[in-house]
Amino acid sequence: MTDVGPADADEAVFMAAVRSGDTARFALLTERHRRELQVHCYRMLANYEDAQDLTQETFLRAWNKRESFRGHAALRTWLYRIATNACLDFLDKRNGRTPTPVDLSARSEVPHLQPYPDQMLPEDPQESVVARETIELAFIVAVQHLPPRQRAVLILRDVLGWPASKAADALELTVASVTSALQRARVTMREQLRGRRLDWRSPGTGELSRDERAVLRSYMDAHERNDLDGLISLLRDDLRFAMLPDPGTVIVTAKDAVDGWVSGGLFRPGHDDWRCVATTVNRMPAAVLYLRTPDDPRYRLLNIAVLHIVDGKIAELTGFDVTDKPWLGLPPTL
Repeated sequence: MTDVGPADADEAVFMAAVRSGDTARFALLTERHRRELQVHCYRMLANYEDAQDLTQETFLRAWNKRESFRGHAALRTWLYRIATNACLDFLDKRNGRTPTPVDLSARSEVPHLQPYPDQMLPEDPQESVVARETIELAFIVAVQHLPPRQRAVLILRDVLGWPASKAADALELTVASVTSALQRARVTMREQLRGRRLDWRSPGTGELSRDERAVLRSYMDAHERNDLDGLISLLRDDLRFAMLPDPGTVIVTAKDAVDGWVSGGLFRPGHDDWRCVATTVNRMPAAVLYLRTPDDPRYRLLNIAVLHIVDGKIAELTGFDVTDKPWLGLPPTL
């Protein structure tokens, strides 16, 4: 993920575009970095729509600051620097409007969290290899427990693999400050991600396992057949469940989770005609749930259930209410 070394042909062409004011060439050279910059903004913000907006803001700032590019660093590095600082500015404003809770425990949720569609992840295989552990919901939530600049340091150093000096330059900090911030950030991440792999830069795979595909199919089949016992059998008895944008993650037994869904009106007559579509978000298996009511001829988008599967059981289920939201390219009706 690093890009050290002298300016290559892209940088030379980019500098020529800057000198000539060639907006078309400028856009062509920056646009090829859109997907990876958008993932970077998402890791910083945990919100897909905000990440889209901040990526666009990055390109706008890049154009306005184009004369500052001297070719001493790679174009990619320069854009990451701009994106990181755009996200920090955004977080300063957002945190000013919405105070951060004093006690951010491991069970705290992120109310603005949104899933990230896999089809928008970088197409470069090297980018995809690094993506899974650092794009899964648990990682994204854990990172939000860090103060913004610690968050930026962790992502630049431990996810992107930047050296301390490069991260310090991007954030206008000293190397000692970056090193200290990284140490504190790693302690928090270990607390938040207990039992999970923390070596984020080692090779991994973005593909779902056979277990994950099988459990996802069984989960969707149980929904469509209103098989409550089947659903219970798929859930771990210490299930971590969240339904966003409602606040809070709860740990419940499998039976209590299903009983709660029923008491909320689901799986009862009139709310028991399901169709499900398999997808992946955040490199995780997900079921898109559609519900048809007696007075409606069509199945309508209800929510996205994102599953974290451990040893053939659903250990974490994060639901996103997408009622009446044609979102992530999903059809609003079936």
